Amino acid sequence: MHTFEVWAPRAGNVRVKLADRLHSLERDEDDWWRLKIEQARPGDDYAFVLNESSTALPDPRSAFQPFGVHGPSRIVDHNAFRWTDQGWQAPPLSSAAVYELHIGTFTSEGTFESAIERLAHLVDLGVTHVEIMPVSEFPGDRGWGYDGVDLYAPHHAYGGPEGLKRLVDACHANGLAVLLDVVYNHLGPVGNYLGRFGPYFTDTYETPWGSAVNLDGPGSREVRRFFCDNARMWLRDYHFDGLRIDAIHAFFDRSAIHFLEQLAMEIDGLESHLGRQLVLIAESDLNQPAVVRPREAFGFGIDAQWSDDFHHALHTVLTGERTGYYADFGSLANLAKAMKSVFVYDGVYSEFRKRIHGRPVVNLSATRFLGYLQNHDQIGNRARGDRSSHLMSIGRLKIAAALVLLSPFVPMLFQGEEFAVSAPFQYFTGYEDPQMGHAVSEGRKNEFAAFGWNPEDVPDPQAPETFQRSKLNWQEAGEPPHDALLDWHKRLIALRRSNSDLTSGSLEDTGVDFDEKRGFLALRRGAFIVISNFAKTRLVAPIEERDEIVLASDQGITRESASVFIPPESVIILQRR
Repeated sequence: MHTFEVWAPRAGNVRVKLADRLHSLERDEDDWWRLKIEQARPGDDYAFVLNESSTALPDPRSAFQPFGVHGPSRIVDHNAFRWTDQGWQAPPLSSAAVYELHIGTFTSEGTFESAIERLAHLVDLGVTHVEIMPVSEFPGDRGWGYDGVDLYAPHHAYGGPEGLKRLVDACHANGLAVLLDVVYNHLGPVGNYLGRFGPYFTDTYETPWGSAVNLDGPGSREVRRFFCDNARMWLRDYHFDGLRIDAIHAFFDRSAIHFLEQLAMEIDGLESHLGRQLVLIAESDLNQPAVVRPREAFGFGIDAQWSDDFHHALHTVLTGERTGYYADFGSLANLAKAMKSVFVYDGVYSEFRKRIHGRPVVNLSATRFLGYLQNHDQIGNRARGDRSSHLMSIGRLKIAAALVLLSPFVPMLFQGEEFAVSAPFQYFTGYEDPQMGHAVSEGRKNEFAAFGWNPEDVPDPQAPETFQRSKLNWQEAGEPPHDALLDWHKRLIALRRSNSDLTSGSLEDTGVDFDEKRGFLALRRGAFIVISNFAKTRLVAPIEERDEIVLASDQGITRESASVFIPPESVIILQRR
């Protein structure tokens, strides 16, 4: 027996199509339609028919779309999977080292099952949390996942619900927590049927993707319920340890209780019920500390957020790029402020935005923020999907790794970064509709005017080879010079995890000294000092007799009594005994 139910206030009648038969559902006072069918079982396919339409639509809360976004939904029994992670508890996010990956390109096969075979690499690397880019059903068999339309259904090409559960279970068996990237600010343009069922979207606000999600208008109670229930499902039925919430600056909500606050409260309640630590991480470009401030202090109560200011400051110092939003950055002073104060733009004028931007971070741990050199956006939103390894020397990559992994923030790496993989991470799609595919390809070319990139240099997102060239080449991990960089990352992560000074998120105990002209920056973290030489000339830095060299990125680094000689583009880590 299975109960079919759907919220459809815009429908005059609703029928479910099951085994080529139509069954009428009954409406209640809240515009939910329901019907129990004795013969319905897990594995059966079904679809909803609204009014007198001849078109059968997927369930808005479909648990599985085995035939893609336009096909029927399939009944899934979440209780049937045999989990082996009883008693599992994720490490605290404050002690985490996060590894972001994309299922389709992480392995040559591009499936949940094949990702399991690479978990030993992540364990050996020393990361604690795996963050998986969106897996909700999206059009076609390849894509980033941010154009998902069936938010409750793991993508069929990756392995569906069963494959995803096996991956999460395997991660836990290997001591790895798992985070999932979810997209609640918009849905994709193809296969998005929600508007036929109810007022999921509003024209009151505009977003880069069109009409905004309806979070504060008529009918918004059930719309908010739709997203909160989705978040609860991933954490409860798939055993995820947390969620990364995409682009919260695209939420428009004037409610007294903001959607994010409601979501945080509900996840806190689920955490208490399940007895497992659960976390929420936001992506935001607002530089608004209230996002991660506790609700008791009138914040939204989100556990952490990405810190783009740190990325931009680090990237520009290492590459010299100043186009687009990088125009606001480029100095060691910016980088020093990011590491000491989190936000560079904390209530000061932004030339790029032409306005005052941000607010200071006060009385918050730096572990409320994730720091990184690379992520899917900062690579994939470049014209050619260039990684940092395409833009800078091995020496500079080692400096970047030291500053990311020894900063006061929760560090995050992007797949393959740890061994400077040669594969780019380009923007790719697999739309079957030729018109949509052409529109995406042309739109991609027109996006880069602010960066001065030639449209002809932009790979076609629809071309299968754009997807294929973005897959990791795992053989490189054991070959020079990739193996040396991998070893460097392992040593840095091990150093961070073995010393409380380096896992502390205290901004008060973080010190930064720099010299813009000489091109060096010294980061102080308790008893540790990280001295980076960004210059093209050797740096002579004074040190104390009790300073012991713990790690050095270059064999040419030497010490003579009260001085250390640091070659160009290299970094040294000292510990004061």
